[in-house]
This record gives sequence, structure tokens and C-alpha cells, in this order.
Amino acid sequence: MITLDRLVNVLGGYGVRLCGRPESRSTWLRSVAIPDAADHHVAGDVLLAVGTSSLAEAVRWAAAAKAEAVLVRPARTGTGTGTDTGGESGGRSGADVEREAAEIADRYGVAVLLADPAVSWSQLAGMVYGLVLESRETASGRGPTDLFALADNLADVIGGAVTIEDRHSRVLAYSRSQQGGDPARLETILGRRVPERLRELFRQQQVFARLAATDEPVFVPADAEHGLTGRMAVAVRAGRELLGSVWVGCAGPLTGDHRRALADGARTVALHLLRSRASADLERQVESDLVIRLLEGSADAATVISRLGLVPQAIRVIAVRAYTPDDRHAALLLALEQATTGFGWSRPGRSALLGDTLYTVLPAERAEAARQWISALHSELPARVRVAAGIGAPAEAADLAAGRQEADECLALHESAGPGTAPPAYDESWDDILLRRLRAAARTGRAPARGPVSALLRHDTRHGTHFVATLRAWLESQGDLTLAAERLAVHPNTVRNRLRKMGELGPLDLYDARRRLAMTIMLAALEDEPRH
Repeated sequence: MITLDRLVNVLGGYGVRLCGRPESRSTWLRSVAIPDAADHHVAGDVLLAVGTSSLAEAVRWAAAAKAEAVLVRPARTGTGTGTDTGGESGGRSGADVEREAAEIADRYGVAVLLADPAVSWSQLAGMVYGLVLESRETASGRGPTDLFALADNLADVIGGAVTIEDRHSRVLAYSRSQQGGDPARLETILGRRVPERLRELFRQQQVFARLAATDEPVFVPADAEHGLTGRMAVAVRAGRELLGSVWVGCAGPLTGDHRRALADGARTVALHLLRSRASADLERQVESDLVIRLLEGSADAATVISRLGLVPQAIRVIAVRAYTPDDRHAALLLALEQATTGFGWSRPGRSALLGDTLYTVLPAERAEAARQWISALHSELPARVRVAAGIGAPAEAADLAAGRQEADECLALHESAGPGTAPPAYDESWDDILLRRLRAAARTGRAPARGPVSALLRHDTRHGTHFVATLRAWLESQGDLTLAAERLAVHPNTVRNRLRKMGELGPLDLYDARRRLAMTIMLAALEDEPRH
């Protein structure tokens, strides 16, 4: 069971558009139907208009089936309203088709979903059935066991070891058979992704480019230097989108029945991946909605935490930005996919994407647990991806909005830090956060321009003196001349003489506790970076 709104949101990633009846988006969908010439009484909340000759006919069938929505797949040829069976195709624009679909939808009271002609009916049906009838069995709770069985079947038919990978060369499944296996395959399976040196080899051989451009299997020759025997690879595609690839070990290019079996296997893998991905997309949407409610300050935070399947204990908010030197978006989406991949009950945190930041709520008392989560996420991303992160202090569920702000400030602190530094946590770095706020205020002109610190700073600039550094050292040494001199690497008399000259420029009131505090804050605000 799923709402029409969620169905549209998930299928929208595959080019499906909702036409007309926007008020129906909240409608619950519980059943799916397909027209049947032998049964004129089919009924269902979603009708898959397979075999209709026109959009109007599809909607009439849906109305007869008492459907809330009808999925229509226009013809590949032409841009008119004909369906994939031929029908009326008058070369009309997509906007004309959508406008007519909206008019018919309103007339019959049925929402029309227009699908991308590049996506096959089998793929569309797999996604819709999976979402409507099995939406509770998402990828987070079911796992990819079907793909392992499929890999075994393919290996038996073709006679070679099979590996199924996603579009980022991460291993999704592999066969038990080792026939045609090699050291490169073993390394790939153990590391759960194709090693970077092999990816570079495949890029040089244009393997990835050929997989992206064709549905035909591609032969990769043996390379003893890389521990690679020959293998065939074929793209796994949904419409125009590359979902992944299937690889099989073989000494030479496959032909005949073996080649056809590999191509057929890739189409079956596409159905598995589509259903799994559609379910995962739905899971991510539900998870994201709940996490955002927490980050924005939900009144029923305890209930939301329970719905997310998290333990009601101290929770930290983690803010992450991931990017490559030439792209600030693809890496972030990859980080979100990685953070939300896996069995729901085994993932320690729950995540959502807001703007250009990935937020994760993670039950963790210690900051080190959050850093380990960030490190694990980073290790699963390509080597070129840079990751910056900030960690909020432990908080109750009702206080996670404040935790988000803390994580944001720690993220900004990490982005300004040098490479290789550990992500800061608010409860460990609150002093640096405070100083950062003070510097931000000073840069906007809100620091006093006529106080003693400003006067000393102007004097240093004009005369090359070291009065500001001396005042800072004296304050940090709590008035101890000897310690201040050690900080400055000068004689204590030098510090004493400088303080006397500084007093001649204007009243410092060094023995007034409030003035000392004010000068300490002012000096901290003028520092370029936090000092440790």
C-alpha cells in the first residue's frame, strides 16, 4: 500500500509524469490491474494500460476498472498520444500530450501517469507491483538475495564465474562458481568493489564508455599484469539509464546461446535492480521525511525516533558535505545513497539530504563513534571524493534542531581546517565555535573600533611594535610576567617596558577583571584561526 504522491515521486526518477487530478495525490493505492481481453471486469487502484490504442481508451478502461490512476506508455515513434501498440501518433509535442492527458483525467476522474517510452512495460510493471503490493518489504529489510541466485543461474548456463555490479563498480552479487575466475575477481569480491587500478585499466580500454553506449556485450581481453583473465561484460539498463553491469569470466568472446543468455540475464537483473531501487527510493523518502521533522524540531520527536527504529538514547547530528574538485553534486548524492544503503535494522543512523548537506542522526554517546561512522562512509566513496563533516553534541530527540545547528557550525569549522584533520564535535570544540562566531561578528564591523585593543593594533601597524602580541601573552599568562616573556621569547623586563608604553597610549585597566575579559574576547575575535 502506498499513496499516489509517493508512487509519483519514486517513478518520477524514471521519467513518469502525473497529468491532471493533483488533488488525488494523497489517495492510497492498494491494488494493481492489467487489462485482460478474456476478463472485462478487472479492477484495481492502478491500471497498467498495456495494449491500449490511445490515451483516451486507456483512461476509459481505467474508469471502468474503478482505478484511481492509470499508467500509460506512449509510443516510441512520434510524440503523439498513441500508446506502444501503435495508435494515434500525430507528431504532437510532449506538452500537447500532457495537456490532453490532464483534460481527459479531469473528465473521467482518473489520474494519468505518462511513462517514458524508453522504459519497458516489464520494468514499469515490476516497479509498480513492488511499490504498491510490497512497499513494506523494501530493500532495507529484504536484501539482494535474489541477485545471488540469479548470478548462480547465469554461471551454470554460461559456464563462467559471474559478478553483478552497480554503476559505480560496487559488487551487488556474485556466483558460487569460480570457473573462469581470477585474482582480480577475488580482489573485487573481497573489497566489494572493483579496485581503482582495474577501473583505470577499463577506462583506458574504453570498456565503461562502450557499456554506456551499447546494449551489446563487450569483451575484455586478459591482462596477466593485473591478474585478469578474459571476461564479457554487458550493461544493465532501464530505459536510457545505466543501472550497472554483469561480468562473466571467459577465455574469448561469447557467442550463440551463451551470448544470448548473458543479454537475457542482464534484462532480468535490470528488473531486480529496478524493484530494489524503487523500494529503496521509497524507503529513503519515508526516512528522509522523518529525519527532517527531527531536524526542524518535531513536537512528537519521541514518536518519530520510534518510527525510525532508533534507540531512544543520546543522539548526535552529523552534517556531511562530499564533493570532487570538478563536481559538488554527484558525490553528495553518492554519499546519500551509501548512507541509506543496507538493512534498515543494521544501519546505525538515519539520513536525509537538505540543500547541499547530508544529515544523519546517529545514536552515539561518544564523538569517536560518530567519527568512525564518517570514516566508514568516506571509505566507501571513490578516492577522488573529499569529505568534510561536523558532529553535534549528544542530545535528546526533542533537541535535535539545536544539534543540527551545532553540526553545521562544526562542519564549517572542518571545511576551514587543514587537510587530514578529524571532524570536530561540538562538545569538544565549543570554544573554537564561539571564537568563530566572534570573528564573524568582527568581520561585519561590530567589534569596537575605538577601544584599547584597536588602538594598540593601529599603533603596531604604523610603528612596527608588538603591543597586541604582548597584551595577548600577558592575558593568557594571567599576569605572570615570566610566563608571558617565555611565550614571547623575550626578557621579562621587555614585557614590563612594553606594558608601561602601552599604558601611555591610553588606559588599559589591566587590573579590572571585566576589562581584562573584554580585551581577551576582542583579541580572540581578531585571530584568523583557532589556536591550540
